[in-house]
Amino acid sequence: MNIQQINDARDIKTTRDSVLVLGYFDGLHRGHKALFDQARKIAERDQLELIVLTFNESPRLALARFTPELLLNLTAPQKRYGKFAEYGVDNLYLIDFTSSFSKGSSKEFLETYIKALRAKTIVVGFDYKFGHDRKDANYLSEIFDGQVIVVPEVQENGEKISSTRIRKEILSGNVSEVSRLLGYEFSTKGIVVHGDARGRSIGFPTANLAVLDRVYTPGDGVYVTDIIVSGKRYRSMTSVGKNVTFGGQDLRLEANIFDFQEDIYGETVEIIWLDKIRGMEKFSGADELVEQLKKDKKIAQNWIKNSNVF
Repeated sequence: MNIQQINDARDIKTTRDSVLVLGYFDGLHRGHKALFDQARKIAERDQLELIVLTFNESPRLALARFTPELLLNLTAPQKRYGKFAEYGVDNLYLIDFTSSFSKGSSKEFLETYIKALRAKTIVVGFDYKFGHDRKDANYLSEIFDGQVIVVPEVQENGEKISSTRIRKEILSGNVSEVSRLLGYEFSTKGIVVHGDARGRSIGFPTANLAVLDRVYTPGDGVYVTDIIVSGKRYRSMTSVGKNVTFGGQDLRLEANIFDFQEDIYGETVEIIWLDKIRGMEKFSGADELVEQLKKDKKIAQNWIKNSNVF
């Protein structure tokens, strides 16, 4: 898959006719995948390139009052690009959603970007809107010479699969549900840094992570996790939150890796979030905490993935 950052339609150098998928795909969840399944079939049938035009960041950054949450993603950029490739995309065009871009009308978008991308078929979701005039797919069908395919919403347990729904599940700690809705494992990358070394003193040494990507982190609690270190996958349990038992004030992400003794400071690792064990609790002291950690470890060691997740 080719990835190209563009400033405007003049930077597009497509040489073949295409099936074009439009939207902002934070997370590339199962609802998004339905668009690419449709587009890939058409591309194979009609000998077309499968092209995506999307944004580097959420359009809300240019449209809404800023909050730090607007910078967070469901999936880190590199993993997002990997999913595009996995879903069959040949060319991925990335553009910044700016004030200037947002002022263009739907008709101008057609005459510039869609024309430059040589689209013969356009695939969009049921709630797609474009242009400053916020036109929908019905209008696109009226002004576009080719075929417009509108993919209906994908549901899980009677509710639409959406980025909003997935964000809520992450913050609630329902990480197994997050993976089910994404259609792949929810994960976080970080660099192993020095912490207080208190875990080592009580027999539960932890790898303290400085999160690398601007991704949502699960809500406070203790989780069954796997961790990938130097390409190898280990079972672990990971806590997210302040170390309230010892008066901690800073949010920490700490992984206790099972059957692992190496020092890995400075290494980049990936936490795979599997399930939640419990919420964060304040214990009377180290002895009570250790007894709970033993129970947590047993749960994590015996945890088996539900075959229905994906």
